[in-house]
Amino acid sequence: MEKILFLEGKFREKIWGGSKLRQFYEIPSDKTGEYWAISAMGDMSSVIKNGQFKGESLEEVYKNHKELFGNPKEETFPLLVKIIDANDDLSIQVHPDDEMAQRLENSRGKTECWYILNEKAASIIYGLKTRDKNLALKLIDERRWKDLLREVPTKKGDFFFVKAGTVHAIKKGSLILEIQQASDLTYRLYDYDRTDKDGLLRELHLDKAKEAIKINENDTEIKSFGQANMRGRILTENEYFSVLEYKLRGKNKFIKDKPYSLFSLVDGKGEIYIDGRSYGIKKGDFFILSKFCDKFEIKGELSLIESYPTTLLEEE
Repeated sequence: MEKILFLEGKFREKIWGGSKLRQFYEIPSDKTGEYWAISAMGDMSSVIKNGQFKGESLEEVYKNHKELFGNPKEETFPLLVKIIDANDDLSIQVHPDDEMAQRLENSRGKTECWYILNEKAASIIYGLKTRDKNLALKLIDERRWKDLLREVPTKKGDFFFVKAGTVHAIKKGSLILEIQQASDLTYRLYDYDRTDKDGLLRELHLDKAKEAIKINENDTEIKSFGQANMRGRILTENEYFSVLEYKLRGKNKFIKDKPYSLFSLVDGKGEIYIDGRSYGIKKGDFFILSKFCDKFEIKGELSLIESYPTTLLEEE
């Protein structure tokens, strides 16, 4: 059985999209907002690039070959990994939690996190200035966005945990690796009165958005670890997913103790060795190490983000 699955993702053009993804890929236009790199969501599913499953979608492989993933309980692949290029501000928005999403949309909720990739300084909307939801709703009704929204500066390597219910927005100039629950639910609160290509105001979802809002404590403790040729950080270990950062130089050996892990190569290049076989890896590559890979070695100078569903810990 395959030990490593390299993935080719799908692009989404957006009104706020740009052309920064051209540094990684051949993109469809200068309005490319998202690259769904590791996805098993319908027509946006990634495609396997190597081995016996080459040409098949990740959705199909997960459904038909659960043994590759340690026979997990989840019926559908639980995570989604994207790169987002914001050439303009995204809407002010909020995502529902699992209970609300199941009740209203028959879907998972959407808790996510952001690993900042942009070289130049940018900012995000990250939560509210008030801890009082009733006051927040009043400010929304009065469209007093400057009094309500908390804007935070960002730089490359910053990390933000965005729990469902948190009001947020990615702002102009941001390039972000997003790891989230596999859900495409977004409720827009405000969109700067922008019009779409047909000259129509973009749809808002005020009633659902106001219901979804929570006053969350999103700050997570980031823990560092390392060895001679590696510096690492545990960025989050929440109820849905765990995310780790590795900055590698030279040779590093790893033992994989999870049924499967998702990897995003965000900087540099090198090689990964599995059972004596070498695979070249470079910035912009995404791959999954399956249940059948229990150890591997990486050589090179690179930055790597690992993620996996927290439910895997519960099943061990």
